[in-house]
Amino acid sequence: PARAFLCSRKGCLLLAESGLSFITFVCYVASSASTFLTAPLLEFLLALFFLFADAMQLNDKWQGLCWPMMDFLRCVTAALIYFAISITAVTKYSDGASKAAGVFGFFATIVFAIDFYLIFNDVAKFLKQGDSTDETQAGTGCPLPNWPAEGDRAVEENSDSDSD
Repeated sequence: PARAFLCSRKGCLLLAESGLSFITFVCYVASSASTFLTAPLLEFLLALFFLFADAMQLNDKWQGLCWPMMDFLRCVTAALIYFAISITAVTKYSDGASKAAGVFGFFATIVFAIDFYLIFNDVAKFLKQGDSTDETQAGTGCPLPNWPAEGDRAVEENSDSDSD
């Protein structure tokens, strides 16, 4: 199941988010704009946590948390923070590592924005269908569907994890 998740849309986005966050972090460490290195480090660690949690299906085990809303808020805040620090890094600092960190930060902004757009569409589609108790997180008070989305579950169910 973990290998199938990594090949799903959500898994690919989390891998891209964690990779871009790590590259941006390394660029900020090597630059004169090192005051911004905390944001990429935290986003890298959060992306790794969500990657691990989704790959190990912890969302099914820890149903007291509203996973889609947490993921949505993580992506929105990451996109906004990356956009702000990337603009600052590119305009205020003149060294190459700061410029590279800014460019990778803009790429990370795009990836996080795509992720929160897709999450928003999944949640909006679910809410338009009405409240059905079989798709909500039972007993949690969270009106949103379990994560990963239904399309990702189909990939997981149809894949053979021992095929290589």
